[in-house]
Amino acid sequence: MIKNKIGIIFLLCFIFFHEAKSSENDIYKKIDLFGEVLEKINKEYVDEIDQSESMDSAINGLLQSLDPYSAYMPPEILNEMQTETSGEFGGLGIEVSMESGVVKVISPIDDTPASKAGIKAGDYIVKINDTQVQGKSLSEAVDLMRGPVGSGIELTIRRRGVKKALTFNIIREIIQIQSVKSDILEKNIGYIRLTSFNENSGDQIKKKIKELKKNNKVKAYILDLRNNPGGLLSQAIKISDFFLDNGEIVSTKSRKASENRKWFAKKGDILNDNTMIVLINYGSASAAEIVAGALQDHKRAILVGESTYGKGSVQSIIPLKNDGAIRLTVSKYYLPSGKSISDVGVTPDIEISESSEGFKLNTETDNQLNYALKLLNG
Repeated sequence: MIKNKIGIIFLLCFIFFHEAKSSENDIYKKIDLFGEVLEKINKEYVDEIDQSESMDSAINGLLQSLDPYSAYMPPEILNEMQTETSGEFGGLGIEVSMESGVVKVISPIDDTPASKAGIKAGDYIVKINDTQVQGKSLSEAVDLMRGPVGSGIELTIRRRGVKKALTFNIIREIIQIQSVKSDILEKNIGYIRLTSFNENSGDQIKKKIKELKKNNKVKAYILDLRNNPGGLLSQAIKISDFFLDNGEIVSTKSRKASENRKWFAKKGDILNDNTMIVLINYGSASAAEIVAGALQDHKRAILVGESTYGKGSVQSIIPLKNDGAIRLTVSKYYLPSGKSISDVGVTPDIEISESSEGFKLNTETDNQLNYALKLLNG
């Protein structure tokens, strides 16, 4: 009996070792195949190629086959990204991802050239000047959109529900991100507009709320997260905590159990439990969805607008020896209810679609904001 058990254990170990060894051999064969393909291209392709660019494209192809958010960042792209999260950078003012081989706009940023020109969340950029985007990596497409301040660029856009391609001529600017704005609207409604989650957003929103609270007549608040493409997870947690008295804010789950984490609110609601509405739309993504979802799950706020983008994953910037980095999806985040918002987004409590093509945030045509004001004013 014991001999039989030993024999079975030995057989299982042999099978496991054999399969692991076979899998390892397959990987080495693929690496050899890649080298052979690259060599054939260098020798036989009709035009001379830049081997460095070819390798960058191959690395990017590997990463983007995983999901739309993982990507290779050469040193120059990494430097630009670090500038963006600090609150000032040059360009058009849009957050983008790659989908089905074309660049998809996650959200235009308020008061930037892209926003003023009429670029919308969900638009597909199919051509940049005279260059087709199809076949380009996200880094290459972003690089094409950057240029000297004051220079022009032409974007060809495909938009859902519009048959013809749209063309936008935009002048590049230095992008100053003012992530928090506030105002007191009709009948003493406190209005807070959060456009992104950069390293200063939490401190800025706390300051704006304190200013609003000086007016003792403010009876309710609107937090506007529309066209907010997200940003730093730490700021999403910090800002959610401002409005919650206790309970879970968000959790992340990874392939590595040791990296699974949960964040909880500390006691103290900065608005003293005053009525609150959160405005969301398809341009609300990532960190914006964490805040909206947490406040909805805890029944702290009423969500008004449209379903959000559905970017429910966390990316880490992993440095490389060449001073570049890879942006890699390392975990997914989950709302307090346990729901993942990946690809589905956060659904509003009251769905109000944009009224028309003439719709513009914070104007008379902003029917979503107008509905929220009407709701709060009874």
